[in-house]
Amino acid sequence: MKTDQIILGIETSCDETAAAIIKNGREIVSNVVASQIESHKRFGGVVPEIASRHHVEQMTLVIEEALNQANIQYDDIDAIAVTEGPGLVGALLIGVNAAKAIAFAHGIPLVGVHHIAGHIYANRLIKEMKFPLLSLVVSGGHTELVLMEKHGSFKVIGETRDDAAGEAYDKVARTLNLPYPGGPHIDRLAQEGQPSIKLPRAWLEEGSYDFSFSGLKSAVINTLHNAEQRGEKIAPEDLAASFQNSVIEVLTVKTVQAAQQYQVKQVLLAGGVAANKGLRQALSEQFDGMEDVELIIPPLSLCTDNAAMIAAAGSVLFEKGKRAGLDLNGNPGLALESQ
Repeated sequence: MKTDQIILGIETSCDETAAAIIKNGREIVSNVVASQIESHKRFGGVVPEIASRHHVEQMTLVIEEALNQANIQYDDIDAIAVTEGPGLVGALLIGVNAAKAIAFAHGIPLVGVHHIAGHIYANRLIKEMKFPLLSLVVSGGHTELVLMEKHGSFKVIGETRDDAAGEAYDKVARTLNLPYPGGPHIDRLAQEGQPSIKLPRAWLEEGSYDFSFSGLKSAVINTLHNAEQRGEKIAPEDLAASFQNSVIEVLTVKTVQAAQQYQVKQVLLAGGVAANKGLRQALSEQFDGMEDVELIIPPLSLCTDNAAMIAAAGSVLFEKGKRAGLDLNGNPGLALESQ
């Protein structure tokens, strides 16, 4: 008699083609990711059409590899969880259509998953969630504080009003002539420098948990240009350290304030920028002395886009009885709170 719940996860929201098998919502059986970074590096960012073509080439191979590593067949799968949105619409459609084809051919239930819900649920693959909890989501396209009172319930209490943190990192990296993706290079450079350059922190109005990084990005660019016009040279490592210091201070202070206001039991870090060493260290220091709040930071392999996180989020939706029809479509503007 079958007792374990087996979910196949599929993720193609941007430039990673990924498939994974998750057991009982928490155990990674296989997690396969085909990255496209090398293809997009020379363009300084993700080219949507190239991303979609790579997904077409890799999708079947990645799913087969995930099944082989897990040593299971389609008949063993209880549900297919696929990223429905947000993301690049062409990229999303590859994963959605692959999932629908498998669901139709093998009679397997289908579940559409919000990409950010996946990032949050990556933490459940490390430790069981305790509610209420707060998640700081920091990625190339998103910077949000999300309150959860129970499984599958998301309330966005703060979000970016302009650039996401990861987007600001990439733009500053480009200004410093660093390769794409810029985030890891800024983080590495910041470890070598001193935050000696005065840059703004956008706290916004009192009580707001929203974020704004556009002014900071512009300040970095202006600082560099002004120095060039004066014939001065700014140490890139000091500028990187100063920029990172500004971003991290705002993220950590607002996260701590929100955690205290909503009296949460856990704070989860999620998203691609969760791999940032400076941010991980700053949050660890802030929450180290808070006995009533547990900080969970996922390993680097679960910070960037992967399908294990999509399967983990899909597992909860599947248990709640949520199903998608074969008319499921990629939705680049999907709202988290509609999940």
